[in-house]
Order: sequence, then C-alpha cells, then structure tokens
Amino acid sequence: MPIRIDGTGSAVPRNRRLSDDIDAELGKPRGWLFKQTGVQSRYICAGEDQVDLAVDASLQALTNAGLTPGDIDLLVFAAAVPYQSIPATAPLVQQRLGIRDGSCASYDINSTCLSFLTALDLVAASLLAGRHQRALVVASEVASRALPWAEHPRVAGLFGDGAAAAIVSPGDGPAGLIGAAMETYPSAYEACQLGAGGTRYDFHLQPDDFAARSYFEMDGERLFRETLKHFPGFLDRLLARAGWQRDEVDLVVPHQASPGALAHLAKKSGFRANIVVDIARDFGNQVAASLPTALDVARRAGRMPPGTKVLMLGTSAGISIGGLALVT
Repeated sequence: MPIRIDGTGSAVPRNRRLSDDIDAELGKPRGWLFKQTGVQSRYICAGEDQVDLAVDASLQALTNAGLTPGDIDLLVFAAAVPYQSIPATAPLVQQRLGIRDGSCASYDINSTCLSFLTALDLVAASLLAGRHQRALVVASEVASRALPWAEHPRVAGLFGDGAAAAIVSPGDGPAGLIGAAMETYPSAYEACQLGAGGTRYDFHLQPDDFAARSYFEMDGERLFRETLKHFPGFLDRLLARAGWQRDEVDLVVPHQASPGALAHLAKKSGFRANIVVDIARDFGNQVAASLPTALDVARRAGRMPPGTKVLMLGTSAGISIGGLALVT
C-alpha cells in the first residue's frame, strides 16, 4: 500500500526517575532495580496528564512534517488505557489541537501494546480508499498510575510514561506498507491484565475486587514462554508476506517490552543487534507509546532515509503478535 510517514514526534514527562533513586525508596541496595529490569531510567507524570503528552507529541509530528493541525482530517488515538472510559480520547486530543468541529474524524483503537501498529495498518487502508487525505496517529500512555510497586517491584520497574505520534498520507512513489500481520493467542489472556475499570467488576457490589484489580498484573515468565513459542513462525510468515529475506531488513523497530526481551528478540530472530532500535534502558516500557517513540528516535537520528526497509514488531496482552513491513 503506497503510504508515507511525513513526520513523527514524541514526548515524555518532565520528571525522570532513576532506578538508583527508586532503590532507596524500596529499601534495596543501590543497583538492585537496574539489575532486575535492565531499565536505568523512566519518565513519570507529575503535573502532566495523558492528553498533555499526546498533544505535545502530535504538535512535534506536525512540525516535523511541515503541517498544521488544520491539515489533519483523520485522528486516531492508539493506547492500551484511555484518558477515561467514555467518551473516546481522540476527540479531546482533536479539541486540544484546535482542529475545528466537523473537519476531522477522531476515534480510538486499542490492541494494548500493538495499538500503534494496528492503527497504522487500518489508517493506511482508509487513506488508500480515498476516505481521508492525511492522518495523525498518536499513542499516549500513563502506565505509572497502576503499577504494583509494593508487591511486584520487578514488574513495576519496567514501565514509564510517554507519547509518540506519526503523520501519515497516501504515497506516490516506492515508499509504502509492504506487508502486515497480526496473530492472537487468547489461551494466555490472563497473563497480562488490568482487571478494573471496565464492566468486569461492579464498583458498587464488588468494591474490594475492584480495588484489588486496579493494579497492573503480569506473569512475565508465562508471556515470555508463549511469545517464544509463536514468534519465530510469525516472523517467517510476515517476511514471506513482504517478500523479504532476513538479511534484507535494514532496521527493526520493536515494542520496547524490556531490555532483556529486546536482546532475546535480536538473537532469536537472526537480526544483527545494531539494526534493532533499543531505547528501553532509558525510557522503560511505555506500553503502546513504546514502538512509535522508538520510530521517532530512529527517524530523528537519520536511520530511516528513503528506501530503508523497516520491520516494526511487537507483542501485546491478550496475547497478540503483530508486525508491519515498511519501505520509507
């Protein structure tokens, strides 16, 4: 599908928290959290909120593309957790960007950590169908609100807050989306979850259950086993769909699950470590914002000149494995 990414942007809160500082708060020896997670620092919201970050990243992407908010006629907010349950977050981002009423379609997409990839895939189809001319896809997450620091600091220490955005338009040259795939294995549905906030628990009738399930839960070992079981075959199928061999891939932009997971991804997939974009040590796992943040970092570092074969890969709660093959 001939599309192009015209601009990208990313944003983080002002508050940067080092693992060594958190060690002191947890009563652990200096270096403990970094050793457990591989994450040296992460950014945590204090005065900012999720929409602030989304707007900041979106404005950066628009500036990078040489555009204004009024040039956008499709806005997709792609995140695991919304600003509130109802309404969708996208209309609020539209309002805060100053995009006038009725000039833009705005809606949310949620496939947890794969939300940005899912949105990019669906937006490409909409653009090529002629329904829209230019789209803004933005992912913003405040993972810090529900982390189980007391019970599971090894899990909590993996995550950070942040947002990233991309401007997408129809292409007119060799650049485009070459292949896309997503496979879901719900047998591991409960390995990663945030149970409260939806309709599963009645806040009035089950207040204790609601409160207990308001914290993020993750069985990292189970997720790793399930991913390891299915990922190699998925990657083979995605590359076949794109018509690429492994050694043709110029850049791998993965979801930043953890530094350890990224190292294993490179080794298991046969990719050279130097073509895998790895920012997890400095940002942590920003859920759906992780992958587009890595994309923005790579673009601004000059790692995606025209003609670059880019593979975007990730896994998500549910569990799903997804990927896009893109030529810049």
